[in-house]
Amino acid sequence: MSFTEKLLTVPPPIEVGGRHIKRYHVTTDPAGIAPEVEKAAYAILPDLLPEPDGTPPATFVVLHRGGDDGAYLNAYSWVWDNVLHFKGAAAGQPVLGCPDNDPTHFVTPDLPWIGCVWELPPILHERDAWVRHLLAPEVPDLKAYLADSLPEGTTGDRT
Repeated sequence: MSFTEKLLTVPPPIEVGGRHIKRYHVTTDPAGIAPEVEKAAYAILPDLLPEPDGTPPATFVVLHRGGDDGAYLNAYSWVWDNVLHFKGAAAGQPVLGCPDNDPTHFVTPDLPWIGCVWELPPILHERDAWVRHLLAPEVPDLKAYLADSLPEGTTGDRT
């Protein structure tokens, strides 16, 4: 079995729990992530967000539909001015503590994992965008940060 990059799409940002959420979706399916999986994932998202701490309320998420029954939602929230807070949810993956193979039945496993190889590409972009729009300028620009996303395409091969 050889490694293959997956498709990356970038739906528009949403607001959840007072936080601005940039979104990335990862899947092998050209049709995208099934609406019922997306709905279930975003229903658990409020449970993955940290309390406000004075940092501009921004989060980016990676919703990944695995090649089996698994679905994963990784929420990376900016806290303490320049730190990423992570919390994730999984569905359809009993190995991770999910109660069944249902990709819409999300739970929050207590694991120290921050993402797989297909879920990690947005992190570098988001780090650079946070510096570019919020830390480096004299006047931080949250709106510019929210508009600055990794381009759609694949999860890798971005040379």
